[in-house]
Amino acid sequence: MRDYLIAGNWKMNGSRRENDALIAGIRQSTPTGIEFLVCPPQVYLEQVGALVAGSSIGLGAQNVSEYHGGAYTGEVSASMLAELGCRYVLVGHSERRALFAELDEQVASKFAAAVEQDLKPILCVGETLAQRQADETEAVVVAQLDAVLAEVGSTGFAGAVIAYEPVWAIGTGETATPEQAQQVHALLRARLASEDAELADSTRILYGGSMKPDNAAGLLGQPDIDGGLIGGASLDATQFLQIGAAAPVSQ
Repeated sequence: MRDYLIAGNWKMNGSRRENDALIAGIRQSTPTGIEFLVCPPQVYLEQVGALVAGSSIGLGAQNVSEYHGGAYTGEVSASMLAELGCRYVLVGHSERRALFAELDEQVASKFAAAVEQDLKPILCVGETLAQRQADETEAVVVAQLDAVLAEVGSTGFAGAVIAYEPVWAIGTGETATPEQAQQVHALLRARLASEDAELADSTRILYGGSMKPDNAAGLLGQPDIDGGLIGGASLDATQFLQIGAAAPVSQ
């Protein structure tokens, strides 16, 4: 049985005051039976880590360097994130791929660096609108997953999470239908199963792409959707909690 994971990607948002209020709101009424995770900007990791201490809310980072240390100005290593109490880290988010030119090989190296420090990577995969219209969705997401499997193998993937985020649905208000999302989630699980059936059964696959309280139940009700990677709605404690409450386990 896979536990639901509701992860909040704050992106480049927040302030010390706003973070205090947001975490206080989430801690007030966190549903049981669901794992919640917040991924603030790196400068706030220590503050937010202290705010979630003693609760069931996990701490994650939005990015990690593929390098272990050295002359890499502006980079943050996996060991540094682990020292700050991070349990998870996003790798390969579509904004990193599109805006900062991260290729599959670099994403795979970041994934490996995280695993070496016992961080749980959340591997983001997804297609653009042009790729979907060209019927390339399957080829794109499988290639993104395969790059990581080639780097770490199925054993290195144990404990990791996948987040399917159709690029055309991120921050646009557009959302994949539950059936569209389920189709891709099932495809990703089948690809894992071709390597290791037990791994495929235990790996959580999240949906990320304008998940909100009003569409969460339909998405989370699908057999291969194990949670959400939430963007804008994670900055509002009420909406974030409502999404978690929509998971079948809490009803």
